[in-house]
Amino acid sequence: MNNKKWLIALVAAGMAVTGSAGVYAGTKLEQIKAYLNHGIGVVVDGSPYWLRDGNGKTLTPITYNGLTYLPVRSVADALHVPVYYDAANGKVRIGEGAVNAGSSGSSGSGNSGGTPVETVARPVNLPADFPIPQDAVLTITVDTNANGVKKAAFSYSTQETLDTMGFVYSEYARIKRLDNASQSVSASSVKISGRLGGTSPVSIVGKPSTAKPGFNIFTITWSES
Repeated sequence: MNNKKWLIALVAAGMAVTGSAGVYAGTKLEQIKAYLNHGIGVVVDGSPYWLRDGNGKTLTPITYNGLTYLPVRSVADALHVPVYYDAANGKVRIGEGAVNAGSSGSSGSGNSGGTPVETVARPVNLPADFPIPQDAVLTITVDTNANGVKKAAFSYSTQETLDTMGFVYSEYARIKRLDNASQSVSASSVKISGRLGGTSPVSIVGKPSTAKPGFNIFTITWSES
């Protein structure tokens, strides 16, 4: 897997572009001719709202056959409605069905605990520049904002190597001035902990997946203070 461009961008910019790759049912795709419509803006409750993807990139509405289409996850986030992509059944679940199916609760309240849920979205409370590989499939156990303190705890599987992600997270820790640091990075495991910027506790643990050969599992816990 070619990681050179991603790693160079991370080191040069001091932060990684983050998010998760979408899942597409390739046999159902049909090519069309549509247009990015830069003339349409979105206003939510009287305030301008910029549609963004999981990486924080601004999105543009699409016009096709006289109709305008907006990205469902961005709209769901704006309206504080949970949304979940059910890859097994090829369905986008919105609202209560998304919660029951295992949505991450992208509304901002997060998953307060209980049964972990799989999602293609990153935790709401996690810092926007925290690196997550594009092929990551996340399992979120905590994503809360209690008493003004944001917390996130999650795991993800990836085909990125432990060496690669160990380097990425070591650089992130260096750039963010990880205090009280403990770091151990090798081809077989990644263990990094401390306080980002001297205030935010973080723990990053990576190891090979026993259930999915060729994949690695990372477990992350982070708190605002």
